[in-house]
Amino acid sequence: MNSSVDPQSVVEKYMENRHVFKRFLNAVVDSFTLEPSLNEYGSPVIHSIKHRLKNESHLEKKLLRKSDESEPITNSNIFDKITDLAGARILHLHQDQLPKIHMFIMRMVSNGDWSLHEKPVAYSWDPESQQFFEGLDLEVKIKESFYTSIHYVVTPANDSRIKCEIQVRTLFEEIWGEIDHTVNYPEKSSSQATREQLRVLSKLVSTGSRLADSIFRLDNN
Repeated sequence: MNSSVDPQSVVEKYMENRHVFKRFLNAVVDSFTLEPSLNEYGSPVIHSIKHRLKNESHLEKKLLRKSDESEPITNSNIFDKITDLAGARILHLHQDQLPKIHMFIMRMVSNGDWSLHEKPVAYSWDPESQQFFEGLDLEVKIKESFYTSIHYVVTPANDSRIKCEIQVRTLFEEIWGEIDHTVNYPEKSSSQATREQLRVLSKLVSTGSRLADSIFRLDNN
């Protein structure tokens, strides 16, 4: 551990500014919930939204895990180094709904309401999905952990220090993510059988997502 870094003082720096992150997070969530094109009665694009601010103890544990890095997180760089202090998760039923959510986010950026801190990334384990994601101008990163989600990091137009991570995923992907997060994060499960079962579940989730797409495409014909 880098002895020059005091995790508690870094946490305190975050807590002093937590209300600013909460204000922006609330604005991000409201932008999604109040957008008519994503919430049409009877056939909404968005199924539900989850959101949170980083918990103090979770932040401290993250700081301890990263304390031996060449550029440790300090009071002066916490808002640059950690981009998920505020987070919103946008859940939808099937993959064909993703382009509408993506276009809304990019429209908020082009209108000047938000700025992108970095290029949006599609995390996936499925090479077959790569072309679909690249068609939306998303950077694709294949995850051996079988994690699947689209990540955007946005900032308010007038303050690049304040960031909100937006995750977009299907309900099937959310189920896998919640189970994996419970038993396999932040420390990987010591059980080989558990890790293998998570891989099996991820393939079932992928099959379920594709079947859902097929059902909705047939229904729309």
